[in-house]
Amino acid sequence: MSYYDYIISREHRKLREPFMNGADLAEQFSHENLSLIERATRRFELLAKAQTPHIFDGQQIVFMRSTSTHPQILTAEEKAAMKEKYHIHELGEMSNLVPDYERILTRGLLAVREESNEYARREIDALIDLSDRYREEAIRIGRDDVAAVLDVVPRYPATNFREALQFFRIVNFAMRLEGVHHVTCGRFDKYMYPYYKADSEKYSQDELDALLRDFFISFNVDSDLYAGMQMGDNGQSLVLGGIDKDGNDIWNALSEACLRASAANKMIDPKINMRVTKDTPAERFTLGSRLTAIGLGFPQYSNDDVVVPGLEMHGYSHEDAVEYGVAACWEFIVPGKGCDVPNIDALSFPLIVDKVLHGGFAGCTSVDQLKSLVRGEIKARCDEIVNGKKELKIVPAPFYSLFFDAPNGDISDGSIYNNYGSHGTGLSTAADSLAVMEKYVLADKTLTADELIEAVDSDFEKHSEILPVLRNEAPKMGCDGGELADEWGVFLLDTFSECLAGRPNDRGGEWRCGTGSAMYYLFHADEIGASPDGRRKGEPLPTNYSPSLFAKTGGPVSVIRSFAKPDLAKTINGGPLTLEFDSSVFRSRSAENSGEISEESCEKLGALVKYYMNLGGHQLQLNAVSRDVLLDAQKNPDNYRQLIVRVWGWSGYFVELDKAYQDHVIARCEYTL
Repeated sequence: MSYYDYIISREHRKLREPFMNGADLAEQFSHENLSLIERATRRFELLAKAQTPHIFDGQQIVFMRSTSTHPQILTAEEKAAMKEKYHIHELGEMSNLVPDYERILTRGLLAVREESNEYARREIDALIDLSDRYREEAIRIGRDDVAAVLDVVPRYPATNFREALQFFRIVNFAMRLEGVHHVTCGRFDKYMYPYYKADSEKYSQDELDALLRDFFISFNVDSDLYAGMQMGDNGQSLVLGGIDKDGNDIWNALSEACLRASAANKMIDPKINMRVTKDTPAERFTLGSRLTAIGLGFPQYSNDDVVVPGLEMHGYSHEDAVEYGVAACWEFIVPGKGCDVPNIDALSFPLIVDKVLHGGFAGCTSVDQLKSLVRGEIKARCDEIVNGKKELKIVPAPFYSLFFDAPNGDISDGSIYNNYGSHGTGLSTAADSLAVMEKYVLADKTLTADELIEAVDSDFEKHSEILPVLRNEAPKMGCDGGELADEWGVFLLDTFSECLAGRPNDRGGEWRCGTGSAMYYLFHADEIGASPDGRRKGEPLPTNYSPSLFAKTGGPVSVIRSFAKPDLAKTINGGPLTLEFDSSVFRSRSAENSGEISEESCEKLGALVKYYMNLGGHQLQLNAVSRDVLLDAQKNPDNYRQLIVRVWGWSGYFVELDKAYQDHVIARCEYTL
């Protein structure tokens, strides 16, 4: 069995053992009354010592977790006491940032150690010891090539491409041991390119491609241990392309090699993000579309023409803004300088509409009055979000802090940029609902406010005759003739931005708003009943920045035109327009090539992506799905272990998702080209 097949089959997971046989490390630390930073450091030392080196036949980039569990460092009682005093975000440990790998790869850990605090030095020593044990194992089994690489890294700077990739793997592995989650990869083709370029003169393209594929496999070795909300939500996002501070396009041979490696492996990690501009050539979008066509759910595209100015509006310098990477899903973070918390809360646009509907709408006689009510509810919710997120407490991460500009060597205290971000969910549901309220109640007067409220509150059991009208005929974002809903979409995003813009947080940063949803598209749907757009109680909201699940759009072009109308530089926390395509459109129709990827379809999809970006779109993600295949996968999961779908800001294996998320993917509209 090849190394690739060994990982795909999950056989390597059988080598894992529980850490300390399940002993409660938190209880020990509590008994000793250790500080947080001492606990974090000691856990790292113990975990590093517990790892058993494993090197597989044919494997070039080594390191895997041999412990199946990751211990907590706080007892339940200590966590509860901390939450009473501080705001604890997610797991309370560092996450969703972009390390500056270059500052470590170019220096080596011994040089970095000389300038580090005592805790970071201890973790560096533990990591070097683990690397030495891997080197000894390589010598024992006759893998002199692996041993030679580990002679250099991580002690010293990488001198070639393989050493740089192995160095990355070691430090990325170490961050996970430290308890950091959603560890991202930054502008990979920028900081790795010098090593790749130098070796391209010594090795063949096939050899370099094989090495890169092996490196990409390493992201999948332990990815099941890094699950967030769902398996696959692990933050392993890698950015390709984009401009530098002088406006030059950095796309290079390594960028294209990364696309080839992803296409060859057909694995969920690393997730590829492509930075583009209005000047990006069409053929590059075609290259990206080939990954979409084979069903990887990426690349995700980000538009530098919108993102960079948007970040500058929030106080990022131009030199830093152009270096942005992508956090776990889509949020924009500056490598090594951003300690933003981009997903600290979320505003539900449908809940805003629900409050207006059941609040002052019955007394409205004009659109201006309706807008005033909506604006008031959005401001109230933004006030609640801002005032509720104070005294943030994060567990120190001494090793992770080495990759950042961190005061006192501790990134948990912040960095250069310390902004907070709030998602804005269910935009199209809210905009479509407001369009109904304006058109049918205020303008046409075919409904009274009381009749609409009664219909919504009864889940359309009452006044049932209006349900098909509201659901199928009323203006909808993404649909031809949906201009009224589009106008409300613009109003909602502008108002959201205005209500958060410039507001400070308690870490010296400010607030950013975005168009993403994360997992809230299910949670927020449960907070309300039916909605005026014809959505029934219990039906989910659309994911991210996309049309209602039941909107009868005129196809992807009408969706793109609609969702490019807002000034998306104002909502720079991110959140992609999400489009699903029937996977059959990417298959060749000719008899001799039946089943192969159609180059013509990839070119058409690439042109569609470029069209959105040229119109001012900020982010776009695409999915190639087949409803019939997904339904069969629910019934026969063992036949579809490698079936990949895009969930919200990440790709995962369909059969590993909870059914609620599976059902949402199935329900999304499938477009054709």
